[in-house]
Amino acid sequence: MKRYIVGGWVRDTLLKEEGFDIAPQDKDWVVVGASPEEMVKRGFIPVGADFPVFIDPKNGEELALARTERKSGKGYHGFVFHADPSVTLEEDLLRRDLTINAMAFDEDGSLIDCYGGKEDLKNRVLRHISDAFAEDPVRLLRVARFSARLSEFSIAPETMTLLQTIVSSGESDNLVQERVTQEFLRALEESKPSRFFEVLRETGYLERAFPAWKLSPSVLAKVDEVKSKDPRLKRFVASLEEVPVQDLNKILKALRLPKEYSELAVLAKTYEKKVPKVSSSSSEKLLFLKKTDSLRRPERFKQLLDCYETDLSKDERDYWEQLADAVRQLDLKEIVAKVKDKKDVPKMVDEARCLLIEKFSK
Repeated sequence: MKRYIVGGWVRDTLLKEEGFDIAPQDKDWVVVGASPEEMVKRGFIPVGADFPVFIDPKNGEELALARTERKSGKGYHGFVFHADPSVTLEEDLLRRDLTINAMAFDEDGSLIDCYGGKEDLKNRVLRHISDAFAEDPVRLLRVARFSARLSEFSIAPETMTLLQTIVSSGESDNLVQERVTQEFLRALEESKPSRFFEVLRETGYLERAFPAWKLSPSVLAKVDEVKSKDPRLKRFVASLEEVPVQDLNKILKALRLPKEYSELAVLAKTYEKKVPKVSSSSSEKLLFLKKTDSLRRPERFKQLLDCYETDLSKDERDYWEQLADAVRQLDLKEIVAKVKDKKDVPKMVDEARCLLIEKFSK
């Protein structure tokens, strides 16, 4: 029985040596020459549902038996896996997507590179390993995301041809929606998310799956410019700048993003270029604060203002945030107590808020 570190940890270790600011994450191990029964006897804990995967109880690391795979149906799950002690490391690495993801370290730290991954890494190329690459539509999304992470890398022409085949053959139509959403959100965290969209456009997938999504070079540049601790939400809203309001729901429905993304996207599109000026009337300002639910949801209101970074100056954004805080803190108990007819409460509250807004703005 032999075991090898494979995949992302190997790739990122070599990238770090090349000067990339990347920290290798969790190690994935492949075990050659062992059966599931032998792994259990050695004390490893079985956890894999589709193929033999085990947890090392000493350190929590994941080990998978070397396996091959064969296409048996449509989509990501349409594969039959074969794992037994006779499967070699080379056979296991052959089933992976890109050459830079098909390298391994043995337990002594020696590199095993059967398919030219180190050379492609040196030349900054994303290249598939075999034509079986086109059998798994998830690889379309993964390559697009790797392009966003490793923006200095180009996609080999023959690999791009296979990506386009995944789309033109209809194989991409079998993508599970949850996986599309997952890869999309991960891509928005990468250093240059515009590359994700550009690759999906070049393959034909963007037009096929999201025909309403208009992404000009200027919009993509704005997406890349968003920098924050968690830029995904703001980058998503930025990507929608040229999407007509009437087409927005088509994209939201197709992506099935978390509720906070959908809500902010709708708000941002609704009030795009329509935020009242600081000089506007107090009633206009109050209506904006109420319509955006700023008084109940201050954090989302701040996110909305941040989405208008190119339209509103920092002083204007600060003004609106401070104004909303002031209106939110207004003590309404005394006002309500003086109202004889409860039907007049909303009107009296609005009048008090408008008066505060007027004083605040002076």
